[in-house]
Amino acid sequence: MASENAKILSVQDEQRLLAPIDEHVGKIQEKINALRVDGTDKVTALTNHIAIVKENANYTKDEKAAKIAKDKEELAKAKAVEEKNSAEIKSLINEAVQYLDAHYDAEYYSKVVASCAAQKEAENHRYDDELAGLKKQYEAELAKLKDQGEIKDEKYVYKNRLFDAKLKHEATLQEIKDRRHDAYAYRYHLIDLLRLSKFTFAEKQKQSWENYKYTFNTKQFLLANGLYIVIVCVFVLLCILAPIVKHTQLLTMTNVLNILQAASPRMFLALGVGGLILLGGTDLSVGRMVGTSMVLCTMIMHKGINTGSLFGHVFDFSGLPVGVRIVLALLVCCCVTTLFASIAGFFTARFKIHPFISTMANMLIMFGLMTYATKGVSFGAIESEIPNMMIPKIGKFPTIILWAVAVILIMYFVWNKTTLGKNMYAVGGNAEAAAVSGISVFWVTIAAFAIAGILYGFGAWLECMRMVGSGSASYGQGWETDAIAACVVGGISFSGGIGKIQGIVVGVLIFTALTYSLTILGVDTNLQFIFSGIIILSAVTIDCLKYVQKK
Repeated sequence: MASENAKILSVQDEQRLLAPIDEHVGKIQEKINALRVDGTDKVTALTNHIAIVKENANYTKDEKAAKIAKDKEELAKAKAVEEKNSAEIKSLINEAVQYLDAHYDAEYYSKVVASCAAQKEAENHRYDDELAGLKKQYEAELAKLKDQGEIKDEKYVYKNRLFDAKLKHEATLQEIKDRRHDAYAYRYHLIDLLRLSKFTFAEKQKQSWENYKYTFNTKQFLLANGLYIVIVCVFVLLCILAPIVKHTQLLTMTNVLNILQAASPRMFLALGVGGLILLGGTDLSVGRMVGTSMVLCTMIMHKGINTGSLFGHVFDFSGLPVGVRIVLALLVCCCVTTLFASIAGFFTARFKIHPFISTMANMLIMFGLMTYATKGVSFGAIESEIPNMMIPKIGKFPTIILWAVAVILIMYFVWNKTTLGKNMYAVGGNAEAAAVSGISVFWVTIAAFAIAGILYGFGAWLECMRMVGSGSASYGQGWETDAIAACVVGGISFSGGIGKIQGIVVGVLIFTALTYSLTILGVDTNLQFIFSGIIILSAVTIDCLKYVQKK
């Protein structure tokens, strides 16, 4: 213990170690500051003053012009001085940085690190001794007591003492951690003053890594990434099993492109559901939206007279140009899905019905309506040239992926750069507070449902072309669970107001890859619902744990 204490530096010891470095760099900093007075500092001051004059309504146009002209004249002189002194300032900065590289770690930081390590070890010993002492005291007090009530009280006191000791121990460890971090950061504080907040790429990366280590918390990391880690481990296991069980490789370029191709239409659906989950809701009608849209798309883009009928009437759109039929199919799909989604949104916003109920009603109505209208008959396939027109393959690359990339960028812009997106976060986080601040919760909710409807229609339209039709009212069964699972796996919180577009993208890719892998391994489609259920339950459980911890 004596040798450990000898390594531990006091605050005064640290200051003495740092003093020569501060003195040397400080002298260089004084020279740099003197060179900047009539140059860089004056340029900054004059630039700010020009901006202030331009915005000052108290000056007339002529007064503004006169003042700005005078400032610009001075500014030109200041820039000339700045340019003249730039080489000398750069040389002084390099001298200071080289000095820090040579002396800071060796003469100061490494010793602080060693001191903190010794202090941490000493604190751990002290904590262990304190716990042993408290236990010994507790056992001695317990031996004297016979009454069960007094024994219970003593146990309570003992637990409180342990809790207090733990808090004190954790606070001390945090102080040690802060001390080491502050010593690391001080070097960059000096560089910050020398370079006026301009760091090299390497310096920025070093600071980012240090800040990550400083703020890293194992429990928080596992809460945020535990499910990802488990899914990745499962996927790795599947990659190992595939060659053994099916004599095929999972991680091939063909499989990767197939996964991205299958994920593309689902990206639209997940982004739509994600917006509703962001508001604290959900959508159970996604699968029925897809089924309805597939019927309508196939009916319009079918080659010749349809093989199925709608409400007893057989349609034939083959007289229209192919391009018109493609656009008509998209418009009809989007209009129908947006209409049903908006109705659910209206009941949710106007009557405060939970989206679980309003979208479940949508699901039942749409399924019953389309099953009755089509009598369960499939509408066959669309014209074969249509997919080649809208989602052709360039070599082996399926361009349907580009549609998904486009919608990701558009929705990223909507969520992060528009008033609607910010209002969605506000309403999802606290609808009452959002309403008090002047946000129309009703219209934000309607807009989120309408956007979801458009995305459902567009996604189903792409899926129809990917599958070359196969329009059936039962198509899309279970897709709502896939979309919801992708969102919750991607970190969209059911508590509302928390989530990012990037998370949804990752969730869709992970979920599609897992489903595709299970299919290749020959796992029954029905059994795959079990995996979906487990993933959803796990993701929501983790989300609830985060919410409870935050509360």
